[in-house]
This record gives sequence, C-alpha cells and structure tokens, in this order.
Amino acid sequence: MYEIKLYDTLSRSKEIFKPINKGKVGLYSCGPTVYDYDHLGHAWNYFVSDILRRVLEYNNYKVKHVLNITDVGHLVSDADSGEDKMEKSARERGKSAWEIAEYFTKIYLANREKMNFLKPEKICKATNHIPEMIKLVKILLDKNYAYEINDGIYYDTEKFSAYGHLSGNTLDQLKEGARVEVNPEKKNPGDFALWKFSPDNAQRQMEWKAFKRMGFPGWHIECSAMSMKYLGEHFDIHTGGEDNIFPHHESEIAQSESTTGVKFVNYWVHTRFLQVDGKKMSKSLGNYYKIADIEERGFTALDLRYLFLQTHYRQKLNFTWDSLRAAQIALAKLKDLMIEFGKPKADISAYAEDFLKSVNDDLNTPKALGIAWEMIKDKTVAPALKKACLLDFDKVLGLKLNDVKIKKIPKHIQKIADQRDDARKAGDWQTSDQLREQLKMLGYEVEDSKSGAIVKKII
Repeated sequence: MYEIKLYDTLSRSKEIFKPINKGKVGLYSCGPTVYDYDHLGHAWNYFVSDILRRVLEYNNYKVKHVLNITDVGHLVSDADSGEDKMEKSARERGKSAWEIAEYFTKIYLANREKMNFLKPEKICKATNHIPEMIKLVKILLDKNYAYEINDGIYYDTEKFSAYGHLSGNTLDQLKEGARVEVNPEKKNPGDFALWKFSPDNAQRQMEWKAFKRMGFPGWHIECSAMSMKYLGEHFDIHTGGEDNIFPHHESEIAQSESTTGVKFVNYWVHTRFLQVDGKKMSKSLGNYYKIADIEERGFTALDLRYLFLQTHYRQKLNFTWDSLRAAQIALAKLKDLMIEFGKPKADISAYAEDFLKSVNDDLNTPKALGIAWEMIKDKTVAPALKKACLLDFDKVLGLKLNDVKIKKIPKHIQKIADQRDDARKAGDWQTSDQLREQLKMLGYEVEDSKSGAIVKKII
C-alpha cells in the first residue's frame, strides 16, 4: 500500500492523506447552481472530484461522497447583492424558479452519467435543508458571531481570527474593498450574509419565514449545513473549483468552526480553471461550450474525459477542438486494442505499481495515462496481460474500457474489403490500392495483418 498525497489549499503544500476514521473517507463536493446549463468548466471540476474518489477507492477506502445542488440563495454578486440567480433565470425564461431548478438539475445529472462519474452516496438540494440552515444561523446569533441589519443576518468576520487563511485575503484587504461592495450597515466590508430578508416591494418565488420575516439563505450557509448533516462536524476532504476558494469556502470554514468549535475540514482540494484556446470561457467570447455542443460536433463525453486525464488538476486546462480530436483518436485506438488483446487470463503486471504511485501522488493522471501507454507498447507483456492491466487501471481512469464491443462492419463495406483482399492475394496491387481509396472515401480504413485485413471506421 502506497501513501496518498494531496495538495491542501489551506496548508499550501502536498500532504500525506490520513483519514479521520481508519479505512473510511468523508468527501464533500460543491455542486452546481442550477440556473443554467452546466458547461465544460463544470465537467472539468467534477471530473477531478470523481478521480479523487476513484483513487481513494482504488486504495480500498470506503468513501461517503456528498454532492450539493444549489437551487436557492446564490446571488449574482459574490458581495451578497443583486438578484438570486435562480429567480433571474426563471424571470428571463418565463418559468418558475422551481421548474428551472428541476430542469437544469436533470441535465446536470444526465451529463454526469455521460462523463461516467461515480454517483455520490448523497445528492442534496439546498431547498430541502432550510431548517438545518436556520438552525446554524440561530446558533451563530446566540454565540454573537452574527448580527442583524435591514437586509439580512450577517457573519462578523472580525470575530474569526483565521478568516482569510484559505484564500490569503486578510481582513485589512477586505476593508479596502477587495471583491466586496460597501454596505454601510455592515460592521466590516468583508462580512457575508447568512440569511437574506426578502425585499419589501417584491415577492420572491423561493422564500421562507424565519427571524420574524420572509427570507432566504445566503449562498455559503447551505454547504455548512448539508456537509455537517451527512458527514459530521469534522470530515476529511472538501473539493471545488478555484473560484470557490473565496469567498465561498473561506466563509464555510468561518461559520462552521464558529458553530461547532472544532476543525471543519482536513484537506481542501481545488481544481484550476478551464480555458478555451487560451482564453477565459464566456458567452460574450462565443467559446462557452456544453456537453451537448461537443456531441453536436461528433465527440462523446468520454472523449472529453480522456482529454481531462491528460492535464493535472492543479494546472489550467486549455480546451481546443484539436486537442479534443486528438483525445478522441487516442481513446478509439485504446478501445481497438482492448478488442485485439482478447480475454484476460493473467494477473496484472508490474506496471500496476507505477500506476498506483502516480495516481496516489496528488492525482497525477497525465503520468498514469503515460504509464498505461508505455505498458501497451511493451512487446514483452502478453496481450491478455495488457488487457487485464488496463481493466484494473480503468477503475481510476473511468473510460468504460470493459464496455468495448466489436463494431459490425456494413455488408457493402465488408464486400469491398474482401474484393481488395482477393486482389492483394492475386498480386493485383493497382486494384488493391483503388479499392483501399474507395473504402477511405466511404469513411473506412483497412489495416493488413498476419491474420488478414482489419476494417475500421475512420473517426
């Protein structure tokens, strides 16, 4: 058994993973705000959480994975101002906020299946945990960590000396207005909303009676309430994108530890941003892509997964259509090899040791993928052994290599291939070449082997 090492955002170093409870891991992943379609950046973030879980289970840990769905309380501005993203989307689309949440949640969960992400043990919606959030806010009020003003109840960041340690933002920086907007009623510019009161002049679709007024939860409180409900006050790993570090995860730590008096999370794992052609992905630049967009161009979610495997999660991933095409070709080649290798009848080779070392070293999937191809090219390893090894590696890679099936070649294509084979046997190379070109025009290629010609669909 090799030690697992993870880069912890809070300590800013690679740490040896030590679970709170032997053989068990509590893992919480910040899920999407379901006001719009999830995009490739979301897929990249949740891919990393999936790889992390697979690596833990590959090392025989029993993982309790909790994923939240934010369907209320995430305002347009991180400074607790502006319209709720759910309410805004509902107004723009002419639907109810509840309909918007259900519609985009279904699409997100369907995309998770396409990407072959393991299903979390618990998927929890914010709107189903309002009582738990209200309870936390009441505790923070009672312990004098929170205070009430006209538009809501806020956390007093000066009461928590460690505020800013995760992100590196100090209270002095926040006082100068770093990533916050000035609200003259707040004690400190960096104070964040635990509970917002509904505007007097407008009725929200999602609101609850608490603290003597109608209102709704702040964005940060939901994750503290749900993670602690299902994983306990102190758990092992919390994941998310680097955009979650501040203010979301910074605020989670403060409100959680102020409530319980114990350490909230042992390891914080954050994924770097995904870029498109070296630029930030945005609708305004026309490079905002969804899973459906890559499918329309003839790619699959598993092609995208293979592309993700080639970049370490602590590096920015640069998505290009050419790189996705290369990933598609590499994955197709890998699947073809799985068919050629036949039925495995042996134990996995010594390459498994290097593979395990790689994935255990802060989820180094690019190196692990390279080891897999090194093993494939090794002529001293029997084909059946290679297949057994790849099937074991796929417990982490998640490319569904066990589902590979031989694709049937259309009869008219096979007929042309047979005619070409006959021409080759007769030494008629001109006709053989002409038939090869005919097959190519029809979208197929032919490879000659000792056992005969192999016809494949051109990707």
